[in-house]
Amino acid sequence: MTEVRVKASNSYPILIDGDLLKVSGNLIRKEAGGESACIVCGDEVAKLYATKVGESLKSAGYDTHLFVYPHGERSKTPEMYVRLLNYMAENGITRSDILVALGGGVTGDLAGFAAATYMRGIRYVQIPTTLLAMVDSSVGGKTAVDLPSGKNLAGAFWQPEMVLCDHSTLETLPREVFIDGCAEVVKYGILKDPEILSLVLEPERNIERIIEKCVTIKRDIVQEDERDNGKRALLNLGHTAAHSIEKLSQYSVPHGKAVAIGLAIIARAAEANGDCDKDTADFIIKILSKLSLPTTSMYRPAEIADAIAHDKKRSGDSISLIIPRALGDCEIRRLSLKEAREYLIRGV
Repeated sequence: MTEVRVKASNSYPILIDGDLLKVSGNLIRKEAGGESACIVCGDEVAKLYATKVGESLKSAGYDTHLFVYPHGERSKTPEMYVRLLNYMAENGITRSDILVALGGGVTGDLAGFAAATYMRGIRYVQIPTTLLAMVDSSVGGKTAVDLPSGKNLAGAFWQPEMVLCDHSTLETLPREVFIDGCAEVVKYGILKDPEILSLVLEPERNIERIIEKCVTIKRDIVQEDERDNGKRALLNLGHTAAHSIEKLSQYSVPHGKAVAIGLAIIARAAEANGDCDKDTADFIIKILSKLSLPTTSMYRPAEIADAIAHDKKRSGDSISLIIPRALGDCEIRRLSLKEAREYLIRGV
């Protein structure tokens, strides 16, 4: 078992292993305590893992409850968030109890936001079951739901009590969903550790090492800038264009594929604007292509560029773009919306 510890407003362990679900109850009991545990998961994950986790929680002495929602980004809404709050209230969940987010990024965001706000905050645990959630969204305490105007516009910073990355759950993922998560892995390789870009070409063989490297990079950034006032913006590499694509597609384009396109766009834009050399840009696009991830968008350049006006990273009439200068070397650059639009269009 590998452990990475986060020391933010709440200090907590990230445990990485291939057999954690069956002992999740005891691990949660030891780290978080509580009397009742409310599992939150999408319908597909519920069929696979809700019983196993529920039985483990019961064996550890928890009174368990299960909230199941229709899987997918389209359920990450204020309406579903309120349904979850009402479920918790109707089933007597108190401030001494635990919320368990069992699933991918949507589950973590939805359950985390509910935990952050129910009774002004209760404890929760992340049990990610997708590669994307394991390497990125389950760590760092960002929680949110989407609004019609844009992605993750209503949310809160709320750190979990622990994160349990049981990578055996990745064996049940459709291949397409697994590869979707590789886009976030590539992001971390570009940001800080080019070795990751070699490991990700054989992701199943290197899975525990990949997860450890990615969460360690995110841990270090979060500890330095938990509230996203500076360096944490680096984690948005590729995400400005990605969020535009997700919104334009009405969230029919999965997050990882949108990130892959966003990484390709910012790589081409950085080359076109003289911020990185052609070899770097070509290498990034080559890695994405080797993983069968998309590198071009079905939307017109102006559509993608115009949609950044609704990005939550916007501040007044400016927005930060994360510019790759070389592998392992990225820059946060504050630009006006007009400048950012012109910059990105050259990469679409």
